[in-house]
Amino acid sequence: MISSGFKRWLAAIPMALMCMGTALADGYPDKPLRIIVAYPPGQSTDIATRYFAAKLSGALNQGVVVENRAGAFGNIGTAYAARATPDGYTLIMGASGTHALNPALYDNTGFDAEKDFDPIAATAFIPMVISVNPSANINSLSELIQMARTRPDKIDVAVPSVTAQLVLETIKLQKVPLFAIKYKGSGEAMTALLGDQVPVLIDTVAASRAQFGKIKPLAVTSAKPMSALPDLKTVSQQGLDGFNIVAWNALMAPRGIPVEIRDRLATEMRKILALPETAKALQDLGFEPAPPMDHNQLVAWLRSERTNAATTIRTANMKAD
Repeated sequence: MISSGFKRWLAAIPMALMCMGTALADGYPDKPLRIIVAYPPGQSTDIATRYFAAKLSGALNQGVVVENRAGAFGNIGTAYAARATPDGYTLIMGASGTHALNPALYDNTGFDAEKDFDPIAATAFIPMVISVNPSANINSLSELIQMARTRPDKIDVAVPSVTAQLVLETIKLQKVPLFAIKYKGSGEAMTALLGDQVPVLIDTVAASRAQFGKIKPLAVTSAKPMSALPDLKTVSQQGLDGFNIVAWNALMAPRGIPVEIRDRLATEMRKILALPETAKALQDLGFEPAPPMDHNQLVAWLRSERTNAATTIRTANMKAD
């Protein structure tokens, strides 16, 4: 039989843990933070993360450094962050690749995208753009779709990322036969398009925009036109209703971070995201600021992103390279 004293001790544990979390939050942060980026330096996610690190450093009055841990399509750095102490001093800039696509593509990523992380704030949406070489004589996405349907399996499309492939496979599911040519990165894919080795490229706006003029953008993959490119129509506006695929970034912490610290970070990030200069910095990169979401909305949105990605990957029989 359990004594009444032991029962009181058990009942006191949640309150003690809550008080401990509050005490930790009261002194937080008392040393520098680090944000893990699971991609190489200079990549657009890395550049955006360094902007947020600088802003967060000012808000917290404490150093915030960015640590790149690239490899295995983001799985190495993400697995490393998942094992970090959940004290609010190690964070990760999660991405659609690492936290939505990779779990459906790899049997073992080294982490659980849902169970191993507590989301703090969505920071940016990263639209993709479908572009063509001017020599292809294609002036709209509608023309490309019609041409593909009249010439099945004859039109090659350069895809330098899993997200680009997801866009392509989703279009193909609408009875638009296109043929994927995979490249190791944006540079190689752009070189192939400029060299007329392939007529079509799908890549991020961030990676493609510098070549607009040499290449012809046909459509963005977001639900609405981009603020920075208001005249560029969406895929949905050109015949594929409801189409909306964007890459994204979201600041996260290892699972178990004290709620008070998580909420403090989320509050500061919301303030940073509301700054006009933040919107401009993201738009200059070819990003769109993510809309504000509370914690429950953020958790639900991330779950839907994983579910939708897994469904498309399974339906299209996509495989990891």
